[in-house]
Amino acid sequence: MALLELPVLVVDNVAAVIATARLLVINRDPCPAEDGVPLDSAVVLELVDTGTDGVARDATRVWVGGVLAFEGGAAPELKPGFDGPRASVTETADTLRIVLDPTTPFTSQEVVEVRVTSATVGGADTLGETYEFTAEDRTAPKLLAGQATAQKTVQVGFDEQVLVTDPVGFAFLALDAPAVEVQPVAAEASGSVVRIDLDTEMTPDVRYRVVATGVTDVHGSAVEAPFHQAVFAGFRPARPLGRRFDLWAMLPKHNRRDDTTGDLKRFVACLQEALDLLLAEVDRFPDLFDLERAPEAFLDAILADLGNPFPFDLDALGKRRLASVLVEMYRQKGTAAGIRNAIRFFLGIDVEAITPFTGTTLILGESELGVDWELGPSDRFARYAFDVSVGMALTDTQRRQLRAVVDYMRPAHTHFVDLIEPGAPASFDHWELGISELGASTDLH
Repeated sequence: MALLELPVLVVDNVAAVIATARLLVINRDPCPAEDGVPLDSAVVLELVDTGTDGVARDATRVWVGGVLAFEGGAAPELKPGFDGPRASVTETADTLRIVLDPTTPFTSQEVVEVRVTSATVGGADTLGETYEFTAEDRTAPKLLAGQATAQKTVQVGFDEQVLVTDPVGFAFLALDAPAVEVQPVAAEASGSVVRIDLDTEMTPDVRYRVVATGVTDVHGSAVEAPFHQAVFAGFRPARPLGRRFDLWAMLPKHNRRDDTTGDLKRFVACLQEALDLLLAEVDRFPDLFDLERAPEAFLDAILADLGNPFPFDLDALGKRRLASVLVEMYRQKGTAAGIRNAIRFFLGIDVEAITPFTGTTLILGESELGVDWELGPSDRFARYAFDVSVGMALTDTQRRQLRAVVDYMRPAHTHFVDLIEPGAPASFDHWELGISELGASTDLH
């Protein structure tokens, strides 16, 4: 075995195991329960007597995969099939090192059992131990089946977990005519299933053959012929039970009888496919305006159709929620309840109070200069002005959004004046014993 010089050896954890037996099997390579062992690996083990007698070489036997590979004292000790160029037997006073070199590599994913029997010189202690290891996976994945799950989506299943190495490494061939040729544009693996997105819709019910080349298992084994292909039927969209829109059946019977070459029927089949695609699109119209199922691209159109006046950036869920309550917001526009509900919807903030704005105004004939004369709004402005109070400090973005909501939801003739937030808590200059001076730094509060 080649020597490898390591510049540094770091031991992270050491477990002390007390062995009651004198004769032990150590330094096993591959080790027990090891997985992914190379197929051409040698089997190495050492027998050690922790006492003073030594290992009885002639009492030592090793079986690999149920086949006797080493028999001490026999001629030859290394049995045929395990006597490759790396095989050797080395014996010292207390150690017997055995290296078995199989001339035939292990098979892919083979579970190899190693059984060792031995004894000490004089037979004071005996050994019988069995352990296993698993050879690496060199078996190519097999494509089991394919199924069209949508007009532009195909799923193919394999017999083990796979990885996609080439998103367009799938070839599709139409086995019937007339049929539309399709090409892959993307592929994604999930366990043993690969989802393939196509560039156009498949022809319904037409047989397609998919040939996979851009797939490997988790160990890097590529899919191989003939287990790299599968046949599936083109996806046919669901249609109402009572619908029967068959162009061929609509033609006069004499035209169908005269079609001896089948050219007319194939031409009508091409028209039928385009018609079926149009009908499938029409059948999906209810999904486009359904708030729960509509694609995100259509949510903006739904809100625009409802006249959404709020310029906020919302995610898909927020757009669905807004579309479901926007009409009710219109009904509550111009009311205090509407302002409260709109602020709670957009900001998640509860309004504590909506209070009339009060200002001391100058009244001719009554107000006295320098006494109760304060510059303020007119009596009409104060009558229709209000403040909004919240119970938490807001960020600049929240203040801007709250003002936009209130400005839209308030009655047109009213005026939104102040947004009242809780201020900093009052600070008192307390009297500290030994520091404060009476009449100088003492405040009564």
